[in-house]
Amino acid sequence: MRLTPSRLPRGDAEDTKGAEPGAGARAKAATRGNADTRAKTLAHVDSDALPHAEPRADSDARPYAEAHAKAAPRPVSAPALPAARTAVPAPGATDVAPASRGFLAKATLITAVLTAAGAVLGLARDQALARLFGAGSETDAFLVAWTIPEFASTLLIEDGLAFALVPAFSLALARRAQGAPGDPVRVLVGSTLPRLSLAFVAVSALIAGTAPYLVEALAPGLPDPALAVDCTRLTAVCVLGFGLAGYCSAALRAHRRFLAPAAIYVAYNVGIITAMFVLGGQWGVRSAAVGVAVGGALMVVVQLPSFVRELRRKAPAVEEPAAGDSERAVTGALVATVLLFALCRQSQTLIERFLASTLDAGAISHLNYAQKVAQIPMTLSMMLCTVTFPVVARALADGDVERARNRVERDLALATCVLLLGASVVIACAPQIVELLFQRGAFTARDTAATADVMRVYALGLLGQTLTGVLVRSYFSAARPSWYPVVAMATGIVATSWIGAWTVGPWGVLGIAAANASGITVTAVVLLAGMGPRSVPIRVRRVLGELSKPVRAAVIATVAGTFVAEQVPAAVPGLAAAGTTAVAVFVLLAWALDAQGVVPALRPVRTLTRRLTHGRTR
Repeated sequence: MRLTPSRLPRGDAEDTKGAEPGAGARAKAATRGNADTRAKTLAHVDSDALPHAEPRADSDARPYAEAHAKAAPRPVSAPALPAARTAVPAPGATDVAPASRGFLAKATLITAVLTAAGAVLGLARDQALARLFGAGSETDAFLVAWTIPEFASTLLIEDGLAFALVPAFSLALARRAQGAPGDPVRVLVGSTLPRLSLAFVAVSALIAGTAPYLVEALAPGLPDPALAVDCTRLTAVCVLGFGLAGYCSAALRAHRRFLAPAAIYVAYNVGIITAMFVLGGQWGVRSAAVGVAVGGALMVVVQLPSFVRELRRKAPAVEEPAAGDSERAVTGALVATVLLFALCRQSQTLIERFLASTLDAGAISHLNYAQKVAQIPMTLSMMLCTVTFPVVARALADGDVERARNRVERDLALATCVLLLGASVVIACAPQIVELLFQRGAFTARDTAATADVMRVYALGLLGQTLTGVLVRSYFSAARPSWYPVVAMATGIVATSWIGAWTVGPWGVLGIAAANASGITVTAVVLLAGMGPRSVPIRVRRVLGELSKPVRAAVIATVAGTFVAEQVPAAVPGLAAAGTTAVAVFVLLAWALDAQGVVPALRPVRTLTRRLTHGRTR
């Protein structure tokens, strides 16, 4: 299945638009000069390039109309952003059309369904881990090794390379549409994929060789370091699989292909679950590490057919491409900045594991289970940004800064509403959720209580997590290096370290979770304060005003949901009653406050309801 964005009609109807009938019209057209013909062509092309399916206010539309009427570059106040340019596709060029609202809705729906499926399988994976191996020293040893795939997924799939490769492929597609000689997309792949693959292999070998030292550095107080070393060496293989999977995902998303990239975590978790049940009896928790390696390979397999199909698409090969044009899209400085940012962000996990290794056995496991569940609302809130990141990158590649800004502001509003709705349910129903998901087998009621407390504290930092995820895409969407996000993330890491070292003694795992929430919130504030010339110039005051509305609704919804949950402590009835209360209160208050993101968030539900009603009345 492949999604194709809608295009405005072209061809004979467009060529004859506005022409006068009869011979007089043909004679008049024949007398026109080449300059006038070029002006008409540019006008038609630019009208196609406008985001026609996303209405904007008159004040926003006026600059676009003036710029496109003159067929000249639009002035940009921030010199660091790319200048506007007019895309004139060469004859026969295949290009990605502007994304319509309907296309974005379909792509988001597919991403949401497969992301939800991956999240459900991720919960099933954690449930299997808890049931088979509990929350003790054996599980702690595996979770130290689990640091490798966590880092690899952040660096190579979710944040790191995606921030460099999606804008790079978007720029290559824009150059192809402008009639650049050769095929910039294939040149980009040929200049980057072989070198990156060698780097992935080298890093995998390095991790496997230095596993004992890594385990000692990550968790010096671990009671069974030998088991952790074995698991680390097995999981090191996933670096190659994750790297290739991240490369394919970035290329496909830039081409507006979202089905295969959204399915990678389904394949990944299937590999881990299968390995645990097949090999768990003989290999113990090492079977989960084998599953990580197998799952990484499956992530590549599910995307490879679509990736190869896109590369085989014919492009207008006029002459040999200019040397180095496509390579400049992925520079060493750009890769360094995005990887350092992702590394700093993921180092929060290192700080947690380091501090928790000095506590009682099971502390690392409680942190892990709580974090996995608490982050589900954040994962759901970031689905739209995954779909729209290529849209923002392509808008900046075309010099359309205004469209990029409007898109980022809408993403912030919608992601915040979805996140806060989920966070209110997580905080209110934490004991019921953990009991329902994990309390069986070796996972006891004591583990449930400890994990639920940690999960509630973690949830306080979810807004900072979401804002960081949305805002950092704006810094890297112009396909140029930016050190400001690295500084912002480093500031948050320093805050996390200081607060964690100060609170782990008196508060234990709760202090570690509080440090995590505080540090990521500091990062989000610093990123928001730096918006402007360094990134997409969003209107910060307007954004903050909009964000305050769902925040107020979430606070009241959480209080109401917690009150109901305390009255119905049983897992299933309590979750149903408290969850429904929190959702209803949040939606009503957000609607009453006219929160900008609540209407788009509810639109799919309203559409589905109308279709079901229509089906019953036919």
